[in-house]
Amino acid sequence: MKKYLPLLCLLVSLSLSGQGNDTLKLNFREYLGYVKKYHPIAKQAELVLAIGEANLMKARGGFDPKVEVDYDRKKFKGTEYYDRLNATFKIPTWYGIELKGNFEQTDGQFLNPDETLPEDGLYSAGVSFSLGRGFLANDRMATLRKAKFFREQSVVDRDLLVNEILFNASVAYFDWLRAYNSREIYRQFLNNAEIRFNGVKARALSGDIAAIDTVEAKIAYQNRALSLTQAEVQLQNKSLELSNFLWMSNNVPLELEDNVIPDTSLQDEIDTALEILGRSLDSFTIENHPKIQSLGLKIDQLIIDRRLKTNQLLPKIDLEYNFLTETPELINSLETENYKGGVNISLPLFLRKERGELKLAKYKLRDAEYEYSSATVSITNKILAIYNELDSYEEQNELVFDIVNNYGILLNGEERKFSFGESSLFLINSRENKLIDARLKQNELQNKFFGAKAKLFKSLAINPENL
Repeated sequence: MKKYLPLLCLLVSLSLSGQGNDTLKLNFREYLGYVKKYHPIAKQAELVLAIGEANLMKARGGFDPKVEVDYDRKKFKGTEYYDRLNATFKIPTWYGIELKGNFEQTDGQFLNPDETLPEDGLYSAGVSFSLGRGFLANDRMATLRKAKFFREQSVVDRDLLVNEILFNASVAYFDWLRAYNSREIYRQFLNNAEIRFNGVKARALSGDIAAIDTVEAKIAYQNRALSLTQAEVQLQNKSLELSNFLWMSNNVPLELEDNVIPDTSLQDEIDTALEILGRSLDSFTIENHPKIQSLGLKIDQLIIDRRLKTNQLLPKIDLEYNFLTETPELINSLETENYKGGVNISLPLFLRKERGELKLAKYKLRDAEYEYSSATVSITNKILAIYNELDSYEEQNELVFDIVNNYGILLNGEERKFSFGESSLFLINSRENKLIDARLKQNELQNKFFGAKAKLFKSLAINPENL
């Protein structure tokens, strides 16, 4: 069951700053740090690294030494048919070469002639290897090489996953900030409308103005109250969306309380928090992008697969040679005339399976190369577009700032004229509506500007180190 806990318990971890006696400010940078540390998806991203390390350990296990013991015995009606012991110690090495030591001992009345061994057993030491298929490329070598590439890929994939969750968390924070600013705008103008309504009502009672003016003042007040109510609902919904990214260390979800507010001075620290400060377009290098690096490492793994499938077209030629001795403690007892060896040659006549697998490996590699080329162009163009978008929003924000100031001047002038009896409530409400629209547009543009910065953060695939 989801627990709705006060965010006050996060004072230490989130560095919430007090705003007056009853409100707390949730700092953007500390909020992202908390998301990165405790959000389940961020924790899940860290598992990618562990999976990469586990795969590498598994691949290295293909080169672990092995001990094999085979023991068979048959005794029936007092007769010992056979007693066989075969113990082998193998050391796999690179290029399909395998070092092997062996001890054999047999006894019994019904042994095959070739199984007759010295009473104390027979020792052997030798090597087995492949000259054709499996020499320059085999499953063991390919698995280890791919595991090393996969471990490197897991690092950049982890960065991409963390970047994605921080991007979504940032957008949720910006939307929460926009809803909060809208609520404050309507709250301010509701207060103005209430003051104006009370003033008009007092003047109407004194006979200074017509009583009908109180109706228009009251309608304006009611409209502001309605807008504020709608803004309150929007703010509550955005608070709930933000709560999706707030978790405690023991995987307990949190929900924001009503007295927690966003940082309205976000403009001053957003670049530092997202670590995009100083990242100009000239400093961008597509080869260092985590997505491109991940695709490049994927291609490296597919190249290994292609080499392995190409090697499978060669005939299978397995050779084995073992020195035989009864006295392994004496090095000079290993003589070339005492040996056991063999050769095994096999080759499918049509190689349809091998040729089919090679074609599939080539197609997968070509598909990955196409994806790499497409992603390179797509990411580069997206980043260029975002930089252009940021430049445009900076100009738009300057323009809307002047527009808001000018509408404010017009409203103040109209109110002054009204105090002299030279204007009307209709004109004041009209000026005020224009100012509200301009303030809301300014708030919306600020949200889009912050969103563009978040998109730049995502496009660059940054995994912030200082959160």
